Amino acid sequence: MPVKILHAADLHMDSPFEALTDEMAARRRREQRTLLDKIADLTEEEGVSLVLLSGDLLDSANSYYETQEVLQQAFSRMKAHVFIAPGNHDYYCPKSPYAYVRFPDNVHIFTSPLIRFVDLPELGCRVWGAGFNDTCSRPLLSGFSAPDSGYLNIMTLHGDTAGDMYNPIREAEIAASNLDYLALGHIHFFSGFQTAGKTTYAYPGCPEGRGFDETGEKGVILGSVSKDGCNLRFKPLGGRAYKIQTVDLTGALDTEEAVISALPNETSRDIYKLILTGTTDRIINPATLKSQLADRFFDLTIKNMTKPARDIWASAGDDTLRGIFLRELKNAYDAADEQAKDTILRALRYGISALNNGEEPV
Repeated sequence: MPVKILHAADLHMDSPFEALTDEMAARRRREQRTLLDKIADLTEEEGVSLVLLSGDLLDSANSYYETQEVLQQAFSRMKAHVFIAPGNHDYYCPKSPYAYVRFPDNVHIFTSPLIRFVDLPELGCRVWGAGFNDTCSRPLLSGFSAPDSGYLNIMTLHGDTAGDMYNPIREAEIAASNLDYLALGHIHFFSGFQTAGKTTYAYPGCPEGRGFDETGEKGVILGSVSKDGCNLRFKPLGGRAYKIQTVDLTGALDTEEAVISALPNETSRDIYKLILTGTTDRIINPATLKSQLADRFFDLTIKNMTKPARDIWASAGDDTLRGIFLRELKNAYDAADEQAKDTILRALRYGISALNNGEEPV
């Protein structure tokens, strides 16, 4: 009998969002809590029987009361069985919310690094799992093989198929596990559906990005698992996204107009990083440009990587005021880090503009 599942991981609720203002960070944490309502809604709409939460549901043990309340309410709405495998961020310990919050009876938390199971006879299913007890973990799946009980064997686990610190998991171990589906967490992008031996396994990735290292479509995994195989799909949740846009300013007469014309029609919901590239002699001040464009985004970061349109150091060897000016700045530029180099290039452009009586475009 197929069992309908929803597999999610790495919500990292109550993340600090340190790159945002305090007000925006608090708003983002409130938005993270709505992910639980989205998952509860999907569980009902899709007739899900198992919700598998594969670790790092919380960003740390220091969760807010509001988050604990939302978790209780969302889980109470679910008619499904909910299984949580704590990860390296929300590992189980006496101070963990998992130890003292009263969750509904449909919620099971794997509190031990030893693999355990729960039988669900009404579903013909056995759900396996284990949890972190610290920020790192030994290999938990090593040596495991589910017995042939006639039940579906499904496991939820937080672990790393590429690394060695966070419950390292290798493909050979998955192939030997005799599982029908292995629901993994830890990797923050959708892995696609993989197969090792008879076992299908996948990472859903985080359901909403928290930084520019978590771009792309985010969501959960939905579908059914049976002895005949898995029928699963990735379901985007459509939350606020982090996006990186490169804008080539070569030949642009107006920087703001060039950036706007390169953007999609709707950007106000998302968090953008604009990377300015190309060659230009215009003076670009990222802070000024950000203030001009800020209303178009939830939040905006600008990185200026443009280069001068011609060899701006060409006259550094001249025995003139211009040459002395260029030599001094070039020495400083060669010794500077990337942030300081941007400031020096702007100073250079302003200085040349002054030396040319404003001939340089500003």
